[in-house]
Amino acid sequence: MCACLVTAVSQGPAHSTCSLGERLGRELSAKIWRVREALPELPPGEPEFRCPERVMDLGLSEDHFARPVGLFLASDIQQLRQAIQECKQVILELPEHSEKQKDAVVRLIHLRLKLQELKDPSEDEPNIRVLLEHRFYKEKSKSVKQTCDKCHTVIWGLIQTWYTCTGCYYRCHSKCLNLISKPCVRSKVSHQAEYELNICPEAGLDSQDYRCAECRAPISLRGVPSEARQCDYTGQYYCSRCHWNDLAVIPARVVHNWDFEPRKVSRGSMRYLALMVSRPVLRLREINPLLFNYVEELVEIRKLRQDILLMKPYFITCREAMAARLLLQLQHRQHFVESDEMYSVQDLLDARTGRLGCSLADTHTLFAKHIKLDCERCQAKGFVCELCREGDVLFPFDSHTSVCADCSAVFHRDCYYDNSTTCPRCARLTLRKQSLFQEPGPDVDA
Repeated sequence: MCACLVTAVSQGPAHSTCSLGERLGRELSAKIWRVREALPELPPGEPEFRCPERVMDLGLSEDHFARPVGLFLASDIQQLRQAIQECKQVILELPEHSEKQKDAVVRLIHLRLKLQELKDPSEDEPNIRVLLEHRFYKEKSKSVKQTCDKCHTVIWGLIQTWYTCTGCYYRCHSKCLNLISKPCVRSKVSHQAEYELNICPEAGLDSQDYRCAECRAPISLRGVPSEARQCDYTGQYYCSRCHWNDLAVIPARVVHNWDFEPRKVSRGSMRYLALMVSRPVLRLREINPLLFNYVEELVEIRKLRQDILLMKPYFITCREAMAARLLLQLQHRQHFVESDEMYSVQDLLDARTGRLGCSLADTHTLFAKHIKLDCERCQAKGFVCELCREGDVLFPFDSHTSVCADCSAVFHRDCYYDNSTTCPRCARLTLRKQSLFQEPGPDVDA
């Protein structure tokens, strides 16, 4: 065939390139037609290739351009969803626990991550967003697994942008920010820092019109359309989106029953209790004065706090104590140097475990050592018992002393209660006042 083509080219007239190409094409078509006519005809209904000897297998029956099994290509959301469905079908068709099925599962995970990435593109987001008194900051962590408080799905830090409120630690995707309807709990703590001190004040689901107390979604005890979950702190019912069965210690149960067992609360109550745990808003003597009769740890803590308040005037007037900043030993419990009445829930939690008693005892020992041994100025402010005039120098925080309620003089406890007369210092101060306001006599006028 090649020789014929060469002969035709050499013998033909020197026409243009287009005429030569047309002549070659016509000759090739004629030769192919003659070859087809020379082949024997096949019986009807019989396949074209009956034996391997008739046709040489060049691999033309294989589809070299088809994508491999399990390879799913997609560039937009619609194609990704279709690829995910195809991958699911392949997983169901493959043998269980086979290597191919495991590879298909891995591919399915990558496809879903890619779909989530397209839904939430990593465009430049502002670092700070302020919504409903929330102050959201864009998170930098990529490896911490979190759950969005709005859509209740996992936050994939590697491919998704997410924010955290610095006030109440509310977490959500960047795409969920504009859908938030819950205000920041810290604003409630700032404006109304007090606890509900009634134990689970339930009013009934009918009082809520069978709706969630927070988002007003329809709820019922039968779970249709949504399950009603009770918060042990507020006593109200919430839907499953506002109540995740989080556990928290209930302040009312602690104050009234000394009960620290965590109970189920709503998400809003959990954040509120977490922000309030260190705030000293519980006045135990007014709420439940009998609690001190049954909890020995509270009696010991109250005595240590009273002693520390008696030591405070020594430190305020002592240069060495101010330079050493001794009062900063209680910087995390500032209310301990202001009053002995107020408690926080964290104080009660630490009192139950014994941590608070040990910590206050160590602080008490450090303060007493400075006043009675280390500092001469503080030692000079001690007292001598004016009733017996015996013994060492006394201080108001000593365990064997009593303090006069009127003049703050310090005496031995036994001397003070055995002596039925008035306090010597009070009597002396009274005479001094009388002498100052006494009218001058006639000799003085002359």
